[in-house]
Amino acid sequence: MINVKVKDFMVKDVISARPSASIKEVMSIFVDKKIGGIPIIDEDGVLRGIVTDGDILRAISPVDRRFHDYFTFMTYVAEENIENRLSELADSEIIRIARTKGIVTVHPEDEMKKVVSILSKHHFKKLPVVNASHHVVGVISRGDVIRSIQDTIINDLQ
Repeated sequence: MINVKVKDFMVKDVISARPSASIKEVMSIFVDKKIGGIPIIDEDGVLRGIVTDGDILRAISPVDRRFHDYFTFMTYVAEENIENRLSELADSEIIRIARTKGIVTVHPEDEMKKVVSILSKHHFKKLPVVNASHHVVGVISRGDVIRSIQDTIINDLQ
């Protein structure tokens, strides 16, 4: 695994969405493709963000809307349920809830040990693989890393 590169195990057929895709469109992609996260890529293929199933769940979670009136010492609590929250956000652009700053990426020529370190340190499930122009050329997941370890180390131990 020491000399194994990201390009040797990354998924090159990247499932992604445009920044203008709606939240409901991205949810459909997650369900149809049985995945939990995708990069958000502009029309030129440049990484603009990343969104996970967790980001969507946090976005549609009911908001506690408490208003405090300090003059009359009254509290108003607006109850909101998931259905209402989802109907508010379903047609919103995914880029509104996507992570757009501080996205951790790897390059095709990086060694797998770098990916192992990043995935274990940050508890990410997958990482976008970008080239020097910040174009997405692949993704690499925990499963890809396990496969790499299996193919390069475990099989040699037998």
